[in-house]
This record gives sequence, C-alpha cells and structure tokens, in this order.
Amino acid sequence: MDSALLNANLTNPTLLFFLLGILARLVKSDLEIPPNSAKFISLYLLFAIGFKGGQELAHSTIDGTIIASLVFGLVIAAAIPFYVFFLLKNKLGVQNAGAIAAAYGSVSAVTFVAATGFLETRELTFGGHMVAIMAMMESPAIIVGMVLLMRYDPDGEHPSLGHVLRHSLTNGSVLLLLGSLAIGLVADARQAQGIKPFTTDIFKGFLAIFLLEMGMVTAAGFGAFRRYGLPASVTAVLLPLINGCAVAWCSGFITPEVGDRFMFAVLAASASYIAVPAAMRLAAPKADPGLYIPMALGITFPFNLMLGMPLYFTIVSS
Repeated sequence: MDSALLNANLTNPTLLFFLLGILARLVKSDLEIPPNSAKFISLYLLFAIGFKGGQELAHSTIDGTIIASLVFGLVIAAAIPFYVFFLLKNKLGVQNAGAIAAAYGSVSAVTFVAATGFLETRELTFGGHMVAIMAMMESPAIIVGMVLLMRYDPDGEHPSLGHVLRHSLTNGSVLLLLGSLAIGLVADARQAQGIKPFTTDIFKGFLAIFLLEMGMVTAAGFGAFRRYGLPASVTAVLLPLINGCAVAWCSGFITPEVGDRFMFAVLAASASYIAVPAAMRLAAPKADPGLYIPMALGITFPFNLMLGMPLYFTIVSS
C-alpha cells in the first residue's frame, strides 16, 4: 500500500472527526449530537447520494457492463454469507453464525457514504448504477442467512421468509436511496441544477459531522464487545480484508472503471449494522446482538475507514 495514500487518508478531515468522536466517548465528554439532528444528517447523506446517482444514471446508457455489474453485485451478496456461515457455524453456533453471515454479506450505507467522500478527495467518480447495486445487495444476504438458519436450525422459531424480506425492503435507508435514485433519474436536468448546491457543495461538511456521531456510537459499543475476546476481533478484521481484496481484484473482469471497482470492494468489505440486525431480531432471536453488531460497527467499520479503503484503492488502481 502506498504510504502517501495511507497518510492522506488518515489526515482526511472526515476521518479525523470520526476519531474525535471515539476520543470524546472514551474520555466521557458531554459532547453529543442531538438525535434528531443526527437522523436528519443521515437522511440528507442518503438522499444526496441517491439523487446524484440517479442524475448520473440518467446520462448513462444501460449496456452490458452495467448489467454485468448488477449481476456481480447480487452474486457477491449471496456468496459471502454462504462461506461465512460455514466458517463460523461450529465455533459460534448456528444462530450467531447466521446473523454474522447476513451482516457481512449485506452492505453498510454509512461505509458507502464514507467511500464517496474518499473518492471525492481524489476527484474521482463512480457510476450512478452503483447506488442501485448497493440497495439491491441488502436483501440477498438476508435471504441466504434465513435459508441457512432454516436448514441448520430447524427447531428454531423462524418467521416467514416473506415477512423478513418485506421488513428489509421497507427499511428507511433502502427506501430513501432507491426513491432518491428514481427521482434523480426522471428529474429534469435543468430543474435539478437548482438543488445542486444542497446535494453537492455541503456534502463533505455534513459527512464530517455524521462521522463524528458515528465515532461516538462506535466507541459506545466497545465495552459490550470485550467479553468475546480476540477471536471475534480478528474475524471482524479478516472478513472485510478477504472480501474487499478479493472483489477489488475480481471486479477488473467486470468493469475497467476505478471508481466502480473501488465501490464494489467497499460494498463487499462492509457489514450491515442497521438493516440486517433489524431483520435478524426476527429471523434469529437467539443470536447475540452484542456480538454481530459490535463486530460490524466497532471493528469492521473503522478498519475499512482507516486502512481498508486505501488498500482496496491501491489494488484497483494498480
């Protein structure tokens, strides 16, 4: 990995605000982002990404590369939970393995937002279809996780697959992303220029404040995670490292675009700690949220933010 690239990432203001949030929580500061403000900022970021993605997609031609990218995203989302489940089933139990598999097969919208900022600092872009791919990658992992749970834990109490799937598809982040993407796709280009300052110019500032909040949330989960010890921490680093690096390399067979390949790697390396936990509370009630949520948020998210993204970018750029 290029040391200059790593240094540039570690001195990125948005990442430094994330670290400030962790520090604030560790020193027990009274620093706090009001819940309503934090929710507004997260909604704004999803809206901005979705709308810009729709605008980009409106000026793109649906060709073989885009179709192959959509299929590739779905394959990633289905394959990752499959191997993760069998890797962890005997060590952590069926329900915990199912929840972790679904989390790491699905995607993190927050990590995707941070990756957008990473590319913007390098004046690089990605195709608007990647926003649609991100939203589509939420559900396959949940479906695979559910099927594996039903197969290997037949005595457990599982809701219907349709109920869990509906719950995941109506998740606010997915709905807002897809809705904003659709609006950006059909909106008149001249009229859309009127909100460009809102969707573009202030994006990085809101991202910095959002990552400050995420830093505090991440640090708050450290205590609950300690009881699982080193193996869980190592797993939460190795899974994104393997998935991200493998997809960063494989994506070269799908598209030559550096921005798209980088986003594929980030999506594969990320882990859901919003949509999947909500679904797994229904599908795997005996799984411990104190294990799979801190793994995704407390270890995998900061790893990707600080070290993973520069590594994936190095692979797709070489």
